[in-house]
Amino acid sequence: MLTGAFVTIASINFDVVVKFYTQFLESQPQPYLPHVYAEFSIAGLKLGIFCPKPSNYDEFKQPSQSGMSLCLEVVNLEDSIDKLAQLGYAPLGQITTASHGREIYAYDPDGNRLILHQSANT
Repeated sequence: MLTGAFVTIASINFDVVVKFYTQFLESQPQPYLPHVYAEFSIAGLKLGIFCPKPSNYDEFKQPSQSGMSLCLEVVNLEDSIDKLAQLGYAPLGQITTASHGREIYAYDPDGNRLILHQSANT
């Protein structure tokens, strides 16, 4: 029945958010329609970013907190934290350690939660 699944983020700040993910992921979106849609392929996951139509802006206003997190597995947590800091979005909390590895929360320009995770096996 299904042919695939992917995550999308709606953003009224489309250009800022696309620039953030382009720089952080070190990848150009493909396909890319300026001011409309950008798609990134990340280790088998598709991340789509779209700009809602002005008539739908109210539906996509950013809540103060969302239950959704984009968890990104990284090779080196400290390097990823440094990269976010260079982009102006340094995590505010501390690295936590659990049985599955180390992680830290960060946020993209629209306030979407990112969990940067380094596996205990790396």
